[in-house]
Amino acid sequence: MISTPDRRQAVALIDEAIASGARKHKACEIPEITLRTYQRWTQAGDVLSDRRPEAQRPEPLNKLRPEEREEILKVANSPAYRSLPPSQIVPALADEGRYLASESSFYRVLRAAGQQHHRGRSEAPQRKVPSTHCAAGPNQLWCWDITWLPGPARGLFYYLYLILDLYSRKIVAWDIHEMETSDLAAQLVHKACLAERIVAQPLVLHSDNGSPMKGATMLETSHRLGVTSSFSRPRVSNDNAYAESLFRTCKYRPDYPVNGFHTIDAARAWVLSFTHWYNTQHKHSGLKFTTPVQRHTGEADTILAHRKRLYQEARKRHPNRWSGDIRNWALPARVWLNPEKEEPDLNKAA
Repeated sequence: MISTPDRRQAVALIDEAIASGARKHKACEIPEITLRTYQRWTQAGDVLSDRRPEAQRPEPLNKLRPEEREEILKVANSPAYRSLPPSQIVPALADEGRYLASESSFYRVLRAAGQQHHRGRSEAPQRKVPSTHCAAGPNQLWCWDITWLPGPARGLFYYLYLILDLYSRKIVAWDIHEMETSDLAAQLVHKACLAERIVAQPLVLHSDNGSPMKGATMLETSHRLGVTSSFSRPRVSNDNAYAESLFRTCKYRPDYPVNGFHTIDAARAWVLSFTHWYNTQHKHSGLKFTTPVQRHTGEADTILAHRKRLYQEARKRHPNRWSGDIRNWALPARVWLNPEKEEPDLNKAA
């Protein structure tokens, strides 16, 4: 529908073109209306408004009466049919010798009454909130996972079990086996607790939902050691992003044997070398380019404080080379796993 102001503007332009010598039907082609439309708009001497929205239209002959709609809702909510969709209700009624309306009419009536979805005991899908944990120091929050390492032939793999401290990014324990089981995972967790001297202190161990992670032996060992188990949401891989990121760093090392490890001992020797490099030499971008061991032991604070003083002195020597403050060398005091997202305030003005 064309608004009344737009109609008046179109008629004024057409009249101007006609006064300049243009033919009427040619002038009507410019605003893309027909000559008949122009005549209808101007038949009363003035531009008429669109009267279609206020037009009185007859009721459809096939419209359901209010009592028929009530009968449909009554039947759909009866004990026999309240858990069934209209596609099953209508044939069932037909078998009983009853016909109230078509399936589409049932759907329309239920939709208008707000009863179209999740009928009966079915519930609307619930969004599971990811597990949120915080670490303010080392050995408070670990995450672990298992990845494949290529073996000596296509289709043969070794399994790398690896536990990472989320606060410091240090690899606290690892092992390689020819299978993945809950028993082997439990042994690794026990070894990690011994190596880090975890005794009667709060510790959260986060993982995905694999069978080794949720096996009875693994859960029992964690409970006995006082370790709290945390799991990712089903089919959500980025809930354990720190472990996945570490595996990528591992497999993209220049000396990673992409053609496979000939023996499990060769795989263990390579991962041992990688772990030493990662923990003691790799300057982690998430740690302001300090090593995981330096963060784990607290040495990173001294190193970063020295860098801050160095940058401040450089700025004093050449202030014209600095457009703002020096680089931020401070590490966050807390590290979060799956932090809660703030809901946007829709009432706040943009």
